[in-house]
Amino acid sequence: MGDKVVYPMHGAGIIEAIEEKEILGEKKQYYVMHLPVGNIKALLPMSSVNSVGLRGVVDEQSANRVIEFLKGEDDLSVANWNHRFRINLDKMRSGDIYELADVVRSLMSRDHGKGLSTGERKMLDTAKRILISELVLAKDMEEEQMCSLVDDTVGQKNSE
Repeated sequence: MGDKVVYPMHGAGIIEAIEEKEILGEKKQYYVMHLPVGNIKALLPMSSVNSVGLRGVVDEQSANRVIEFLKGEDDLSVANWNHRFRINLDKMRSGDIYELADVVRSLMSRDHGKGLSTGERKMLDTAKRILISELVLAKDMEEEQMCSLVDDTVGQKNSE
């Protein structure tokens, strides 16, 4: 208990307990996970941990490298928003924090320049929430502080 983990496409949280639940007549063991960003409680079947890509939260040094990564240039110059959307969705599903940071960086840069479609705006909000949830746990910061740090970091790059 107390392990900090990332549940790809949902965010980072802390394992609070293991419970046995019967759902649709089938008993399973579940991790009870608290996701601090959004204050959500999630149940994750222990049997599906590997298939959903559950992993530990990165350490503070890695979190610092991710923040530096956000300052870099985005490399997704695909003009077709539909194709860009699929590429970004695959990156988010990978569970890799750098792929997630790349989605945030490229969508924030595009939003600053050309603007985003409704679908990409929703994707940016989701990707940013997931990224911030992990960075908050890795660096032991408040959500608002981390959100400002991410905005400022990508914003510095866009104003140069």
